[in-house]
Amino acid sequence: MTNKLTLTRKLRELYTRGENLTAYLRSLDGATSNTVEDVMLSYDFQAGSYVAAYYKNPGYLEGYTRAMAEVLRKLGTFRTVLEVGVGEATTMSLLAEQLPPEIEWLGFDISWSRVKVGQRFVQKRGVPRGPCRLFCADLFHIPLADHCVDLVYTSHALGPNGGRESEAIQELLRVATRWIVLLEPAYDLASLAARERMEQHGYVRNLAAAIRAQGAELVEHRLFDVSANPLNPTGLYVIRADASPSRETPIFVCPITRTPLELEEHAAYAPESMLAYPILDGVPCLSPANAIVATKYRSR
Repeated sequence: MTNKLTLTRKLRELYTRGENLTAYLRSLDGATSNTVEDVMLSYDFQAGSYVAAYYKNPGYLEGYTRAMAEVLRKLGTFRTVLEVGVGEATTMSLLAEQLPPEIEWLGFDISWSRVKVGQRFVQKRGVPRGPCRLFCADLFHIPLADHCVDLVYTSHALGPNGGRESEAIQELLRVATRWIVLLEPAYDLASLAARERMEQHGYVRNLAAAIRAQGAELVEHRLFDVSANPLNPTGLYVIRADASPSRETPIFVCPITRTPLELEEHAAYAPESMLAYPILDGVPCLSPANAIVATKYRSR
């Protein structure tokens, strides 16, 4: 099996030529679905493109986040909000402008470079105005304690993870306390042409069935009012989490052992499991693949 991390120069060439990186990476394994590594490599090379797209055409994202804000306001007020697959924080930043300033925002992405670009974007815009923590993580191993975030939402973040719909929903339900709002490819509401395209790209399918299979209540399920591509229509899935909060504020945990994680200047350390995670240029790297066994980390 090819070690795909050895292909970064090749991937840069392909990306420069405008080729689809996830399709190329899938072809190496003869696979029909994307791995976490495929998604990470593909999106890291795209870092910066979403900020550039926003500045080129701000009207689309502004309309998209206005429609999102309308959905969220109907669900009540929130102390804490998590965006899964935050990318370059463009959606988060514009959404935060339309919601109360005292909200504590969290967001993560599998791509370090996208999170770094997102940090700069948030700093430049000054939004969110309240606490905002961005970090690198894997959506199937979210480094947050159980039931510690009021609202969890996604915006085409689950999309590339076809075949793992139930795993993703289960993990979102684990960290949420009140609501989960998904804006994702609506395979179950799409045309035949759109479904064929989603299948070719390894996108998620039948999210509504996966949600119900987890025993969760799907309160609203429809096509979203704003969608950029008719061949990738955005579906709205509003899920009632209805879990008792485990704590007043979110805390980070080791994504492998789920024991408390202490963030320092250059590393995050889980004393109970003795695993450490690097903090690279201010971005905590909290995916299981980043774990370092460090039994003597605090030895003197």
